[in-house]
This record gives sequence, structure tokens and C-alpha cells, in this order.
Amino acid sequence: MHEDKNPHTQSFVRRPATGDAGEPAVDATAAYSQDLGTTVAPIDREISEAEQSAINALPPGSALLIVRRGPNTGARFLLDSDLSTVGRHPNASIFLDDVTVSRRHAEFVRTPNGFELRDLNSLNGTYHAGERIESVELYDGAEVQVGKFRLTFYPSRHDLRVDQHVPGDA
Repeated sequence: MHEDKNPHTQSFVRRPATGDAGEPAVDATAAYSQDLGTTVAPIDREISEAEQSAINALPPGSALLIVRRGPNTGARFLLDSDLSTVGRHPNASIFLDDVTVSRRHAEFVRTPNGFELRDLNSLNGTYHAGERIESVELYDGAEVQVGKFRLTFYPSRHDLRVDQHVPGDA
């Protein structure tokens, strides 16, 4: 959008920007954010043998995030500190390089009960099981979305309660 500002009234007049063919340009970030909640589809929850080995090797008090969809599909991120930041900033603990991810998008916080995911007022939001969240306590196999990245959360097998499902078990 192109904005003309009148200094006397302090108001904005918005004019649609045009693309190459004279058609209105689309703000991709805004369009992505508006459509995100309706496009979330279930992820195939199968775990490879290598992923299962990595999950089984996690020490107590840690967790693993596995990217299921997005530019880094298959990437794994270890959560082994009290606070892990997620964002497009190069200093983020979990660096996700895509315009749909805010520089400081979300954070994983270790709590006495496991891990909590908190949105940091990101533009496109943080999602858990297809719902936009501000904060949520994570469980084994929880699906989260940051921008176009879909990740699955796996806590250490040492930290699972008896009533929680362990991937690979019948």
C-alpha cells in the first residue's frame, strides 16, 4: 500500500499498490496470517528409526523439536535450557529463516511440569494443534506452528508421566 500523509490533519489516505500488470499487489505476510488458521492440516505422525533413537537418548529435563513441514523439514532442535527463543534473528536459540517468522517470535520455557510455549506478540502468531495461542503447556507429540514451520514436540522419555503416549508404542 502507498500512503499519503496530510501533515495538517494527521490522517492517512491509503491507496492500493499495483503489481506489474496494474493489478493490486498483495501483502503476502498479512494474507498468510489471515489464512493460517484455515490451512492447518494434520501431519503424518510416523517417526523414523533415527528420530526414535534421538528421542530415546534425551536426558531428563530436555526435549526435542522435529520440523515436519517448512524449509527445514527433518531438522531437529534440542531444548535443554530453561529458555529457548525462536525467531528469524540470527541470535535466536532456534533460528527459522523465513519472512513468516518474526525476529522474536516465540519461546520455549522449561517449567516444573515440562515445557511451555509462549508467543512473543508475533505478527503471524504461534499455533498449537491448529489454534492460535499466547501460551500453552506442551505434551508428548504436541504439534506447533511458527510461521510456515510445523514442528512436533517430544519430551525426554525420563520425564513422561504414566498416562502419556510414547511414540512407537502400541
